[in-house]
Amino acid sequence: MPRTSAALKLASTAAAAALLASCSLRLPTQKVPTAKIPVRSTATAPHSKEPHVLIWMVADKWHTGLVFPYDWLIESGFIPPENFGNPKFVTMSWGNTDAYSPEGIGSTWNLLRVILTPTPAVMELIPSNWHIAEVMPHQRIWRKLTPRDKGPALADFLNKCSVTDENGRPIVVRPSSWGKGVQLESAHRYFIPRVCNVWTAQALENLGCELTPMLGLTANSLVRQAENPPNNLELIWSGKR
Repeated sequence: MPRTSAALKLASTAAAAALLASCSLRLPTQKVPTAKIPVRSTATAPHSKEPHVLIWMVADKWHTGLVFPYDWLIESGFIPPENFGNPKFVTMSWGNTDAYSPEGIGSTWNLLRVILTPTPAVMELIPSNWHIAEVMPHQRIWRKLTPRDKGPALADFLNKCSVTDENGRPIVVRPSSWGKGVQLESAHRYFIPRVCNVWTAQALENLGCELTPMLGLTANSLVRQAENPPNNLELIWSGKR
């Protein structure tokens, strides 16, 4: 126990030091080339669509993610993995590859490795065709009307989050942690303070939200920013207890 306690104290100190390195906080998506390949879609031309789309943010105690209309992502230029299908919605999140694995992070020492060093990450995509609250009844859920023309900026950010193969498609690491989706190999490393909620904050920024990722490292701190003006995400489901 003493050795574990000392290690955890060391981890806390290192995490605090890393927290100060704000230049490393964001996923450096501007430095990664975006794949450019055609994607077939049943979506109609953007001019025939409504000017706004509804997106959702979901959160448990620690983590956040986002839900998007899939056809909007495709018409905006998002490159999906091969044979992903054509669902109505896609739930997306990002984080440490071990945390998203069936085995989990496991030992205390592996947890320390995740906290103290840059580790591989994945971006998870989960398709669905039902009402969001029915798919994730235990999550808190917010919604927001987003200008349709924000789609290309979001798609570009999402495309740059993944490693691609020789055909320009994102590389699938394994099946999703739940549902019938996939996990994609991330082009960026996970470390403190670059955590899952920073990914969510950056995605929301690409939709026009005004956020400070440095102040949104925890789920609840990000939620507070998302709920406040001018972002005004609306809580529609508090989650089943």
